[in-house]
Amino acid sequence: MTFEELKLIPSILKALRDEDYKVPTSIQAKSIPFVLNREDVLGSAQTGTGKTAAFAIPIIQHLSNDQHNQNGRRKISSLVVTPTRELAIQIGESFTTYGKYTNVKSTVVFGGVSQGPQTNVLKDGVDVLVATPGRLLDLMDQGYISLGDVKYFVLDEADRMLDMGFIHDIKKILAKLPKERQSLFFSATMPQNILDLSQQILINPKKVAVNTVSSAAETIQQYLYTTNRTSKGDLLLHILKNPELDQVLLFSRTKHGADRIVRKLRKKNIQCAAIHGDKSQNQRQKALQAFKAGTIRILVATDIAARGIDIDKLRYVINYEIPNESETYVHRIGRCGRAGEEGVSISICEPEENVYIRDIEKLIKQKIQIVRDNPFPQTDKPMSNPEKKELEKEKQKKKQEFFANRNKKRDSQKAGFRRNKR
Repeated sequence: MTFEELKLIPSILKALRDEDYKVPTSIQAKSIPFVLNREDVLGSAQTGTGKTAAFAIPIIQHLSNDQHNQNGRRKISSLVVTPTRELAIQIGESFTTYGKYTNVKSTVVFGGVSQGPQTNVLKDGVDVLVATPGRLLDLMDQGYISLGDVKYFVLDEADRMLDMGFIHDIKKILAKLPKERQSLFFSATMPQNILDLSQQILINPKKVAVNTVSSAAETIQQYLYTTNRTSKGDLLLHILKNPELDQVLLFSRTKHGADRIVRKLRKKNIQCAAIHGDKSQNQRQKALQAFKAGTIRILVATDIAARGIDIDKLRYVINYEIPNESETYVHRIGRCGRAGEEGVSISICEPEENVYIRDIEKLIKQKIQIVRDNPFPQTDKPMSNPEKKELEKEKQKKKQEFFANRNKKRDSQKAGFRRNKR
C-alpha cells in the first residue's frame, strides 16, 4: 500500500514526499482509513511505529477540508493530549511537517516554561492544540483556552498518562469537550484500567493493534560487547572510534552515570550532552535540538528522560549499562531503525549484567551477537552476594563522605560571606 492509495489530499502527499515517506507503516495503513471515515479508534502501538502520523495526517486532512466552509477567527478544532513536554513538542513538529502545504495552524502548550509566548499564539487562534494536561487546565482556568469547538480529540500514550497520575486531569478535560466529536485513543499497553478509560471516551471504536514489544527488536541489528566493569569507559571510546557512528543515542541507568559519561567523552573532545531529570526543560530541549542538528554526536539519556523522544533516521543506540527489565531494552533499541530505516544496537555488558542479557534474549526470542574483536574482553566473574554487599557499603561510605565534605565547604563559604558582610 502507498500513501496515494489512502486517498490523501495533494498538499499532504507533497509534504510526505519532502520527507521521503513512500509507504505507510502498519499502524498508519490500519488507522488512517478509519480516521478519515470519522470513526473512533482504539490503537495499541509502541513509540517508533509511526503512530503520530497515523492520527496527525487524517486530522490535518479533515481540518483542511473543513476550512473551506469557515470564516472568521480560528478556533481549536483538534486537541491532542499527551503526558510529557518532549512528546508534545514532537507531535507539534509532526503537525507542522505534514500540514506545511495546508492552511492548518497548530501550536503546543506545556509547563515548565513561561506561558507568555504560548498564550500569545493562542490569542491569534489555532486549529490544532497539542498539550500536556497540567498546562492545558491552567490555561483553561485563566480563560485562554475553550474546548467548546473541538471536533477531533486524541489521547496519546494513555498508559503513561495514568502511570504519571493524570487520571483526574484527564477526567476534567473530558468534561469540557463536546459530546459530538471524533475520539482517538492510543496506548502501548492495554491493561483493564486503560480499557475502562477508553470506554468513557470512545463510541464503537475500531480497534487497531500493531507489533508486540518483543517483535520490535526483529528489525534491528544487535551486537553485544562483554567486558569488565572497570573497562567499560575504555571500551566505549574504542567503539566510538568508528566514524560510522556519527549520531548515537547512549543510555545510562542513572542521572549521575549520564553526567559521568559526558565528562569522560568531553575529555576526549567528543561532542555530547546529557538529558535527565535534573536538567531543566530548556537544557533538555537545547541538547535535543543540537543532537538533531548534528552539532553534538552523542546524546546521553536516562530511560525516563528518553521516553517520548523521536529522532528521525537515528541509526545507532548504545546501552552503556544493561537494563534489569527486558522490556526497557526493547524500548531503548526501538529508538533506532524507525519507519523502515536500518537500526544498530550496541550493548556493553559487565559480569553482573550477564543475567540481564539472558532475560532479554528470552523475551526477544533470539541470541544477541557477541562481538569477538574486543580489546577489553570480560575476564572477571560475577561477584558473590557478600562481595556485592561489601561494594555497596563502600559506595555508600564514599557518597556520605562526598556530601559531608560538600556541606562543610558550603558552611565555610557562608561563614566567610557573613564576615565580609559585616
